[in-house]
Amino acid sequence: MITAIVLINADVHRIPEAGQAIAEIDGVTEVYSVTGGADLIALVKVARHEDLADVIADRINKAQGVISTDTHIAFRTYSRSDLDAAFSIGLD
Repeated sequence: MITAIVLINADVHRIPEAGQAIAEIDGVTEVYSVTGGADLIALVKVARHEDLADVIADRINKAQGVISTDTHIAFRTYSRSDLDAAFSIGLD
């Protein structure tokens, strides 16, 4: 599974509608309204790199209210549960 984090700048008057429209796109697992340099952050999970173009370039970028996007493709995932599992191997 390929994960991309998409930072989205949107028309300030259309942030809720843009967020909802993006959340309904296949491949988008979560959308957050955030503070900082972006208005929304979307998590995209797809099976193939080619699918990123379909989801991000063809769907997210064209959602009404979206002004621009900045995409970051994840190399690895680190989570607390992964770390806990790794350190508990062999401990019973």
